[in-house]
Amino acid sequence: MIDTDLIVIGAGAAGLSAGIYAARSGISVIMIDGSETGGQTAQIDSLENYPGVFPATNGISFTDTLRKQAESFGAKTVFDQVTSIYKKGNLFHIVTTKGTYISPAAVYTTGAEHSKLNVPGESELYAKGVSYCAVCDGPFFKGRNVSVIGGGDSACSEALYLSGIAGHVDLFHRRGALRAQEALSDKVLADPKITVHFNRAVKSIDGSDRVTGITVYDPETSEEEKVNTDAVFIFAGMVPRTELLETLPKDKFGYIIANEKMESSVKGLYIAGDVRSKPLRQIVTACSDGAIAGFFAAEYVKEKKLQS
Repeated sequence: MIDTDLIVIGAGAAGLSAGIYAARSGISVIMIDGSETGGQTAQIDSLENYPGVFPATNGISFTDTLRKQAESFGAKTVFDQVTSIYKKGNLFHIVTTKGTYISPAAVYTTGAEHSKLNVPGESELYAKGVSYCAVCDGPFFKGRNVSVIGGGDSACSEALYLSGIAGHVDLFHRRGALRAQEALSDKVLADPKITVHFNRAVKSIDGSDRVTGITVYDPETSEEEKVNTDAVFIFAGMVPRTELLETLPKDKFGYIIANEKMESSVKGLYIAGDVRSKPLRQIVTACSDGAIAGFFAAEYVKEKKLQS
């Protein structure tokens, strides 16, 4: 078992920011990073709306800088997978595939993952033309026709990224208007290499050993249409990763509820980033959550030390 003052679970923008603020406060911090280094931020091709970061940078560079910054203050990064969390007395036990970490406080920043469409062909053709990350897989389809599913910020951002690589991008959205921020929507609608198809939902992803097309339909009339495509990039919402804290109070969408200090209903456990219930999920708000969580977690740890 390894003892430390604070364990940060997840090392995306929120977790790394928590590590910076907590370590800079003078306590010992271990940040446990799973398989997706940098979280969703690492998948961003062009981060253009983070205050003070201009010209735009990519997500990998941004999170790499955050990590180095946290480590410069003494935070340590451990690459491992957390399998369970429990509190015994006043201490949290963070169990991983390689061992157990013990600390009086923890910050939970596991983020969210992409929702699945749950249509025929989606799981069967995953990595054979079905993808949830344009930055990861877009270059495989240079000059070819691809489809994007969704109408929010992620779908529009990824469609714009793909338009610089693919021959043409078809974006399918089940509603009559895009849900993305106006600046993003305007760019998508103005891009000559992107065709937006409103009121179109996906019935199936077609192909045998690779994607060859999709079947879409009008949700109101049920009229179907087959569209040829070489790849399908799905951005249909997010699901919070709360499986390690199933008993904590959540909002109606499944996000964990925490107060303005990022405190959960469990003393010493802080929630930050996309896994937390809040009105806006952006990198800047994840960093804000992390900074607040790291600061108050450090204050909590110091108070416990004075009492012991």
